[in-house]
Amino acid sequence: MAQIRILEAARFLGVSDDTVRRWIDGGVLGSTKDAAGKSVVDSLELATLAHRNAVLPGDPSDIGRSARNRFVGIVTDVLQDTVMAQVEVQCGPHRVVSLMSSEAVRDLGLEKGSIAIAVVKATTVIIETPAGKA
Repeated sequence: MAQIRILEAARFLGVSDDTVRRWIDGGVLGSTKDAAGKSVVDSLELATLAHRNAVLPGDPSDIGRSARNRFVGIVTDVLQDTVMAQVEVQCGPHRVVSLMSSEAVRDLGLEKGSIAIAVVKATTVIIETPAGKA
């Protein structure tokens, strides 16, 4: 499994490198040394910790649906003309942008500061890896 340096692990988890070091010292996360003598963590262990610690706001709609990719967030921008609109929603650390009709924006009452749920149902999801990591 890949080894990830502390600073990079902190970026993936959205915490400081000091927090990652405290987790290592506290036994929450294991670490070893790489060939350069730098502390590294196992990528699988890091992924498990990230998944376990993920905290997303609950979906307030209480609607069942087949789409599993639902992101609750706050509308941070609405750009619209007479026909089309671009709505930006900040869902935790993720920025989700949707293109829709201006009529839909009006019907939903979307404006900066609105709570919104971005529902993504896609037949194609593209996964990329950093250069040289494949």
